[in-house]
Amino acid sequence: MPRKPKRMCSYPGCPELTERRYCEKHQKEETKNYNRSRKYKKFYNSSRWQRLRKKVLIKHPLCVECEKAGRLTTATIVDHIIPHRGDEDLFWDEGNLYSPLTYLEKTRTSDDIIIGG
Repeated sequence: MPRKPKRMCSYPGCPELTERRYCEKHQKEETKNYNRSRKYKKFYNSSRWQRLRKKVLIKHPLCVECEKAGRLTTATIVDHIIPHRGDEDLFWDEGNLYSPLTYLEKTRTSDDIIIGG
């Protein structure tokens, strides 16, 4: 099967050809910059988050989107209804968490999600 033609690296001024968005050198830089800008990433790596995540999945074991559609499917992740954007109070608020089936179902607005308490 033929491959896509290589294109220029998206990093300004880089002439390297690549199959991806950035060449290998600049991909590492962009990944490092992206991770550096996500200061709240440390929350997700904490044992406190793991406990809270587990608690939400026990409380709401079924995918909320599937439940609305009448299907019974086990949820696999926990997501924030209102994006926290680094706000610790909103991040740890159990009432702001819900359990979709997969990350694919995260393409929704907070108005779409209503969880009874």
